[in-house]
Amino acid sequence: MELNRTSVRRRRTGRLRRTALVAGASAVLLAAGTVVAPGASGAGDARVTVSVSPRVAALIARMSLDEKLSFVHGGTDPRALGQAGYIPGVPRLGIPELRLTDGPAGVRVNAHATAMPAPVALASSFDDRLARTFGEVVGRDGRALGQDVLLSPMTNIIRVPYAGRNFETFSEDPLLSSRMVSGEIRGVQSQGLIATVKHYAENNQEDNRMGVNVNVDEQTLRQIELPAFEAAVKAGAGAVMCSYNSVNGSHGCGSHDLLNSVLKEQWGFQGWVMSDWGAAHATTDIVNGLDQEMPSGVFLGDELKSAITNGTIPVSKLNDSVARILGQMNKFGLLDGAAGRRPARDPKGGAKIAQRVAESGSVLLKNTGKALPLTGKNTSIGLIGPTAKTPKVTGGGSSYVVPDSAASPLATITRRAGRNATVRYATGVDNTGVAIPATALSPALPVGSDGTITVTPDASFEHSGTLTVPADGDYSFAYDLPAAYGTLKIDGSSVITGFLGSSSATVHLTAGTHSFTAGALAIQGAPAKIRLNWVTPQAARAAREQAVALARQVKTPIVFAYDEGTEGFDRKNLSLPAGQNGLISAVADANPNTIVVLNTGSSITMPWLSKVKAVLDTYYPGENGAEATARLLYGDVNPSGKTTQTFPASESVTPVAGDPLRYPGVDNQENYSEGVYVGYRWYDKEKAAPLFPFGHGLSYTSFAYRDLAVRQRHGELTVSFTLKNTGTRDGDEVAQVYVGASPKITAPQAVRSLGGYQKVRLRAGQSKTVRIRVDAQQLKYWNSSSHSWVLGTGHREVWVGSSSRTLPLHGGVDVTR
Repeated sequence: MELNRTSVRRRRTGRLRRTALVAGASAVLLAAGTVVAPGASGAGDARVTVSVSPRVAALIARMSLDEKLSFVHGGTDPRALGQAGYIPGVPRLGIPELRLTDGPAGVRVNAHATAMPAPVALASSFDDRLARTFGEVVGRDGRALGQDVLLSPMTNIIRVPYAGRNFETFSEDPLLSSRMVSGEIRGVQSQGLIATVKHYAENNQEDNRMGVNVNVDEQTLRQIELPAFEAAVKAGAGAVMCSYNSVNGSHGCGSHDLLNSVLKEQWGFQGWVMSDWGAAHATTDIVNGLDQEMPSGVFLGDELKSAITNGTIPVSKLNDSVARILGQMNKFGLLDGAAGRRPARDPKGGAKIAQRVAESGSVLLKNTGKALPLTGKNTSIGLIGPTAKTPKVTGGGSSYVVPDSAASPLATITRRAGRNATVRYATGVDNTGVAIPATALSPALPVGSDGTITVTPDASFEHSGTLTVPADGDYSFAYDLPAAYGTLKIDGSSVITGFLGSSSATVHLTAGTHSFTAGALAIQGAPAKIRLNWVTPQAARAAREQAVALARQVKTPIVFAYDEGTEGFDRKNLSLPAGQNGLISAVADANPNTIVVLNTGSSITMPWLSKVKAVLDTYYPGENGAEATARLLYGDVNPSGKTTQTFPASESVTPVAGDPLRYPGVDNQENYSEGVYVGYRWYDKEKAAPLFPFGHGLSYTSFAYRDLAVRQRHGELTVSFTLKNTGTRDGDEVAQVYVGASPKITAPQAVRSLGGYQKVRLRAGQSKTVRIRVDAQQLKYWNSSSHSWVLGTGHREVWVGSSSRTLPLHGGVDVTR
């Protein structure tokens, strides 16, 4: 998430100490008369150039040094519109302001916006065209809400199952991520909003993201993490955000190899590189490829001015950076008045697309005995879980969006069930709690009559005292931080660190007195109302007992379970928080017809899986998630989503389990020693059985594959087969093609890797010949000796099926040069 300048200043000087929070097209302009910007070759690498129009070159020639400097670092917005960053422009030259906003799942400003499903849900649709439509909604919203640059999409590979932002990115597979990011960028920028792909590169965890140095070999970097970033550049992304972490000893925002050599020289990127918020480390970062420091100018402000004045850094580097920014502003019409010509919002249209994405991206993980879809026979339904009544719309951090509206699953399912059905509710888990009484907390929290604490940008909330509990037990604390960052410590140990959203944690306390410290900081330039409550063991026990009692009384219990994925913090384990595993197990013991709906952002373990009849994963489904959930449960729409990450059977069997050097790192060093074996590639290599494999997802109909044919032509494969809907319902199937290793390559290779996919719609009983292209790039590997892509020749096996582990068709082809 991006902080405004006031907040950053308070972060640096206030008593509430914390690590910085994160926020986080470019075709070459080759029109007639194109010139190279003054000094565009720059210092450090004469091969890194930016081509701009004569108009931009002329503007740079007329700009003063201070005006140029104002483009390469953020400033304070005089209108305080609540966006993440601001560039003032040059009014005397007709160059408008730039406003930058967060937006992985919708535009995050101090206003209502379309809350889209989490990007991982979008990717689970395996629908490239839908990715573009998703981007169009966000792009229009951003423009309508006065923004010019979107700090999204995020396309870091899902490597660590615990990573707090897995919901905010796409997948563990580089091909799927590449196609998703390409579609979304084209959609966003079709509306005139500049997209920023992030976080370049290897920002694959949140814990210690500002301190960790990622040691990754060249082949793994090129084959796993970088393909989606290159795809974003090819799709025309106007900006790239560099990461907090270091890569092979160089800070992400000061890496000459990543920023200059790879991004600008080899890929020909013509947009600009901005830092993540507070991720710049030196004035010389501008020489190494950084073009803009956000949110303020610690290094690229007065220090850069002094360096240019004394000749330490040539002005040509500054000119190069300004040319890149102005070049994109020119391309998007911002130099021709586009900033003043903005569309109106379309909340109804946005909600419709949000629902479509939620329906297409939700994954039916399990369905035993045709428990789903629900029918008219399901006349007695019990909804259990807090997110059944208070919808889980979005994740925390920079993806947090205030929706236009959001119905509850309780309301939509009750309406869909009809008059002849009875729908009842029990919370099961109390994730809201009640105010901590003055008898337990001394001094008492300074809450107002509405039970909230007001925090202003100029005055942080800090509270220290003692908490006295009457009995041993598990106490839960709920911190609601809609526009703030907050911390909670008990007995000196951190219990909650969170921001922009709700966070909760459970801690075992012994009877007696404990130290209690809480703090909060408003981070959006306006006062924030926060709430800090608790749930006693007695209250938690009563909530569970009520849910179990309800389960015994109804025919069909449906448990809504959630997690709290957020930027800035990784999950401590893969279990559901707040005792929800125990709740689901108890409900299933009471009624074997139990169905589980997951509002989770990433993979989880499911110790209760064998006890329940069905599991539907809707991720964080956006503002129309409740409507989508009801339609999916009742079969008004057929589930067609597929997992984009492997769900492990246990925490002891994952690519990073048992090796702290792989995750979370030791002494700020982290080794990607698994190499190219990320996600399903690792499970295949180790012959490890996952809970659910990559690409898995069930349907209310069935599909059959036959008649495989594979041929090579012009360096690529065409894989054809017949797909038939063998069930009684219309439905979509994501047909997946996997390609095996080359016998001519000695470098590490996956047992099989995704080579292509296609989402196919079939009526009940319909057959169709499907042709999927596997482009030549999917047959290559990165040769670390020649530093180049090399075709993997020889006999390559080919599989086709519905997941990485369900592959009924198997053939092969000889790949030649």
